[in-house]
Amino acid sequence: MSTVQDMNTVQEVGGAQEMATGYRPGRTLPLRVEALRQWRRRRTLVMGGMLAALPFIMIIAFAVGGGPDDGPGGRNGRISLIDTATASGANFAATCLFVSAGFLLVVPVALFCGDTVASEASWSSLRYLLASPVPRARLLWSKLVVALGFSLAAMVLLPVVALAAGTAAYGWGPLKLPTGGALAAGEAVPRLALAVAFIFVSQLVTAGLAFWLSTRTDAPLGAVGGAVGLTIVGNVLDAVTALGSWREFLPAHWQFAWADALQPQLEWGGMVKGTVVSVSYALVLFALAFRGFSRKDIVS
Repeated sequence: MSTVQDMNTVQEVGGAQEMATGYRPGRTLPLRVEALRQWRRRRTLVMGGMLAALPFIMIIAFAVGGGPDDGPGGRNGRISLIDTATASGANFAATCLFVSAGFLLVVPVALFCGDTVASEASWSSLRYLLASPVPRARLLWSKLVVALGFSLAAMVLLPVVALAAGTAAYGWGPLKLPTGGALAAGEAVPRLALAVAFIFVSQLVTAGLAFWLSTRTDAPLGAVGGAVGLTIVGNVLDAVTALGSWREFLPAHWQFAWADALQPQLEWGGMVKGTVVSVSYALVLFALAFRGFSRKDIVS
């Protein structure tokens, strides 16, 4: 068995372990190095370009289609954020979050977190990283922090570009609510920031799934696709009303609780419950990833 052990430059002296001079496990694989490596990846630039382009595509669609609604309640008679998309830049940013939170923002999280360890294994560079020597826990920690950082950056990029593009196209003004009332422009921006923060927390489950799968397979697409697929399964299960109150234990059940941040009176109930559920699942998945990888036979 060609197992590559983590060579931590440890010397046996009189039955005790002694670190080699100058070696500091905590200084191996610095975050800036890993972040720079990930920034230079083509998939990072492509994903950033897609998210930045979405607001402009929607502006063109609204211009060609003549507006987001066709009368009271839109085409299907239901009221949503899309009905007020062109009211102001803040409304347009909220609409972009509404149409992308369910799936589009899942993709960068799954991509950045699922492509971490699996890509190194597919390139046959993982064993060389561990033999550098980089402790396994340090390697996972560095890759996880950077992956979550890029995921957060992707979620911030979309509303920031949407707010700027929407303000240029529709003007700066209050965030008009579909059900009536409005939030002043100065108050709408912090509320949108809170919504983005909750969306990021709610996607920690997808991040945990992708990261755990990335430590179990040598195929990056398998880890990314598996995380996206399981997230979709969660959405399907949440749509099964026969499950009743059991749906509250599904992270997907709370994925749109961020809309409570855009109400005249800020509602915390749904977001707090969603945060507890998402963080609980994510911690378990991250723990499984670290535990499994620490015992894994690295042969690639």
